[in-house]
Amino acid sequence: MADTAPQTAAGKAICHFTMSLDGFIAGPGHSMDWMDGFTARSGLIDEYLATTGAVLGGRAGMDAFPDAATLYGGAWTGPVFALTHHPEDAPPSKGITVLDCDVAEALEIARDAAGGRNVEVLSASIGRQLLERGLLDEFDLHIAPVLLGDGVRLYDNPGGDPVRLEFAMGEDPHRVVNIRATPAPAQTQP
Repeated sequence: MADTAPQTAAGKAICHFTMSLDGFIAGPGHSMDWMDGFTARSGLIDEYLATTGAVLGGRAGMDAFPDAATLYGGAWTGPVFALTHHPEDAPPSKGITVLDCDVAEALEIARDAAGGRNVEVLSASIGRQLLERGLLDEFDLHIAPVLLGDGVRLYDNPGGDPVRLEFAMGEDPHRVVNIRATPAPAQTQP
């Protein structure tokens, strides 16, 4: 199966994450240090900077990363929105606009700010809510060769029905993708 085609700026709502092989997009407490040492496809960050017009996240992510300037290693300069049901106790965050509204309205606000480019959804919970309402256009995932075992899952809906997806690469959108990995040698501490 082929790699994905480059992203385009088409006004889409996209859940874009690097994910562990066991389905976590962040470690416990929204930690992201587990991502150190992995490399992305050449030009990937520039591709997203060029096609994304706004970022929509949630309160837990905002609390863990209160400075929007940290997105994409400091390369992001566009609007960032954080959706919360408790704006009254949200600490001021440079570059982040706090929203207290329905998830569909939050997406529309972000879409308006995106100016025809994509809205990057950086919240598993918001992504799930948008998916349930038919408002999420795409998942764009980069699977890292690591098992976290705990943290923030990409999709968490205990007791819910399975959600079928179609792959947007290759000829068969229902073909299972095979991944083969082996345990890496133990790293010695200096």
